[in-house]
Amino acid sequence: MSEFKGLLRRCVYRPLLFVRVGGWLWRHLPGRLRCLLPFRAFGLYLHGLVRRHAERRQSHGTFFFRNRPELELIRRSVDQKSRGSNLEISVLGCSKGAEVYSIAWTIRSARPDLKLRLHAVDLSQEILDFAKDGVYSLKSSDILNGMNHEDMAKNERLTSCTYRDQGTHQNLSIFERMTEREIKTMFDMEDDQARVKSWLKEGIIWHPGDAGDPELVRVLGPQDMVVANRFLCHMEPLAADRCLRNIARLVKPSGYLLVSGVDLDVRTRVAREMAWHPVTDLIREIHEGDASLINGWPLEYWALEPFQAERRDCMIRYASVFQLGVHASLAFAFLGFYVLMPL
Repeated sequence: MSEFKGLLRRCVYRPLLFVRVGGWLWRHLPGRLRCLLPFRAFGLYLHGLVRRHAERRQSHGTFFFRNRPELELIRRSVDQKSRGSNLEISVLGCSKGAEVYSIAWTIRSARPDLKLRLHAVDLSQEILDFAKDGVYSLKSSDILNGMNHEDMAKNERLTSCTYRDQGTHQNLSIFERMTEREIKTMFDMEDDQARVKSWLKEGIIWHPGDAGDPELVRVLGPQDMVVANRFLCHMEPLAADRCLRNIARLVKPSGYLLVSGVDLDVRTRVAREMAWHPVTDLIREIHEGDASLINGWPLEYWALEPFQAERRDCMIRYASVFQLGVHASLAFAFLGFYVLMPL
């Protein structure tokens, strides 16, 4: 007992030790207990420590059709566009292109009449070139075990790029969330490669760029929709705050900003201060729509806390989609409502 008390005292003054011990306890908790209020509160506290002390780094891991409710909301929003109209969309932090092609497939399948121009932006020129090629390996990642990067043949390099950052402890397939029908519709199969069909590539423009660069709005121009998913969480909170405010400058009045995979405190604060109007349609489904973000909580800094419907601010805290530049009176009334409302 004295040893246990000593461990608890050391945990109080050494947060990283508390994270390790707390993480062990969490992993050994039965699933039914994790949902109970005391254990959920423990998880929230543990996740706060993880976010505060974790070493953050950008990741290129992604999946096709990563968040289906999110894609459904995009489809519903473009259904409102008049026939044959132009549609400008930017995908920031586009990584290997899976999100870009998933959005293009969703829109072109539902509204082939729209004149879609899709801007794909990423900081890494190497990963941008890979995404632009639109060719992915179907081989198992096992062939890469023990292989030196300099010794890789061209096909092995393709496999390496396909599996890059695909899972912390195991290499997850970038196709694992797709059905066979979707794979056949989106790709031409060539030996051990999947090549994105040419009709999906039409209208996609690839840009090397930084989402935090104030010049980005001049390069891309005003956008009907900006998708800034799952990269702001890899930034320190102050940097993510500045970047998010810069990204918002790209959105046309009454346009939409999709921003999931970000520290919720950062997004909530910026949304309140800038009077963004949350889109609450499918709010819970989208928040829970990416299994990797939900399953990683509370032990991964990039993971999302469980949806808590009892929170008074849940409609803004858990919204991943916002409409910007709505009627001023509505926006300011909404802002005041949430600023004055206690948590």
